[in-house]
Amino acid sequence: MAYLAFYRMFRPDTFERVVRQEHIIQILKNQIATDRIGHAYLFCGPRGTGKTTVARIFAKAINCKTPSGGSPCGRCETCRALAEASNLDVVEIDAASNNGVDEMRDLREKVQYPPVSAKYKVYIIDEVHMLTDSAFNALLKTLEEPPKHAVFIMATTEPHKIPATILSRCMRFDFKLLPQEDLEDHLKGILQKIGKEYEEEAVSAIARAGAGSDRDMLSLADMCVSFSSGKLTYDDVTKVLGSADFYETGELCEAVLGGDNGASLSKLEKILSEGKSIGVLIKDCLNFLNRCTIAKMCRDAEKILSLPQKMFEYVKGVGERADGHRLLRVTEIFAKAENDMKYSTSPRILLETAVVKASMPQTDYNIDNLIARINELEEKLNRGVPAAPAARQEEARVPETPTIQEPSIEEPPIEEPVFFDEPIFETPVPPKRERKKEPTENPPVFEAMSAPVAASADFKVNTFGKFLRALRKTNKNPVLFVMCQDLHSSFEGDTFLLSTDSEVVYKSLLREEHTAALTAALASIGVSDFKVTLAGHQDEKKISLTESVKRDFPDIKIEER
Repeated sequence: MAYLAFYRMFRPDTFERVVRQEHIIQILKNQIATDRIGHAYLFCGPRGTGKTTVARIFAKAINCKTPSGGSPCGRCETCRALAEASNLDVVEIDAASNNGVDEMRDLREKVQYPPVSAKYKVYIIDEVHMLTDSAFNALLKTLEEPPKHAVFIMATTEPHKIPATILSRCMRFDFKLLPQEDLEDHLKGILQKIGKEYEEEAVSAIARAGAGSDRDMLSLADMCVSFSSGKLTYDDVTKVLGSADFYETGELCEAVLGGDNGASLSKLEKILSEGKSIGVLIKDCLNFLNRCTIAKMCRDAEKILSLPQKMFEYVKGVGERADGHRLLRVTEIFAKAENDMKYSTSPRILLETAVVKASMPQTDYNIDNLIARINELEEKLNRGVPAAPAARQEEARVPETPTIQEPSIEEPPIEEPVFFDEPIFETPVPPKRERKKEPTENPPVFEAMSAPVAASADFKVNTFGKFLRALRKTNKNPVLFVMCQDLHSSFEGDTFLLSTDSEVVYKSLLREEHTAALTAALASIGVSDFKVTLAGHQDEKKISLTESVKRDFPDIKIEER
């Protein structure tokens, strides 16, 4: 007998052997048990998830004389007849090659004939979305009111291409992609049946490459088994998939994440000189970056990735050394390059450009990249490492750090409206209720209790920026940090002054929890004497209109009522 591929050799022949899709299997079993068979079914979903297989099992099950748990027994006369290639009661039609109106007219005529040896005559139309509009119209009437003995099962990967008139006459079942764990269990069972030894990591790699498709996974497994003469190893799978060397790809990604564009280009040229495909290389880089993200973010990363211990430790180390925002940005750059490569005539130049862009963060103004650069500067400042010239320029561009304290220019006070305490007109006007104002002649000031420390001129210039960075680290209240960004800073001798024009902000800063946060932040940068004041306060009191007139016109007699 000729050799059969894995996906044909181990094709399920009962519902129990189908991998997952329980939400569909249960409905079909119940219909068989209650004898409520529909006349039209639509199986749709991704490739390799079992649409055609389930259709064949269902066609046999509804005709089986002694079904077992809803599945065909495989032993009765009907099951044996349907298993033969010459049977006429289960007809499979490939709509991709029989998509014309003439084929559907021929089907419409033949469907009137009763089955030969079975109860139902089943038509399985694969890739039904390939039918033309005329063919759909020819099938429409038959699909709506078929003979009692006819059952239509249509399978497609693109249900959106099927007319609504057809969809509304079918029972639709959506097949889902298969979880990796189920694919691994299925593959392990097959390898055990053929007597092939394997590594757990190798099985996980094949299942992951299948991307939820059982048929794709079995096709890859067939190649890997043929490639490996002994035990199936992870290295064998990597070679069959055509991936670049794991550690070479890791060194390339590590150089890119570290911002070393020279080393990144050198490692890229070394990998490409070995004949690796550009498309496969960029896919490997994305996979490596994804693994670094999982190792950095997930607690059970080792179980999710299913890598050999040495490889997992390497991935985990790269992920922990990389900034999270930087890791995300580099992944976005490579993903965009992979998408653009479909339309590029120079994929190598496109990949080299992506590598240079990803390894030169100072030229990228994406928000994630800017945040990563700020975090790097803060780490250097905390360690006491002098920043690079480009980093110092970036720090100078941070809006929250003033470099020069400009002298304040007093503006003339804005005259406040005068309230009428007593009317001067004869028409009585009800007196207005005076608003109670808190005395602000001497606004309260809170200050640190420890003795002031003499500050140098350079220290005074950068104090406000250091204060904001310290506040962001020591305090977890974002509202307080936003309020402090709008404060004005200056020095009065060795006393650090923080002033605000808003009375609401001023009162909020006087709250006990905010006072403690400011004290802790300033103490961490060496400032022990500070004050918070309300700028633009006026000491003048309001006077009534009558008193104002008496003061300005003393010679005129004014009668009060």
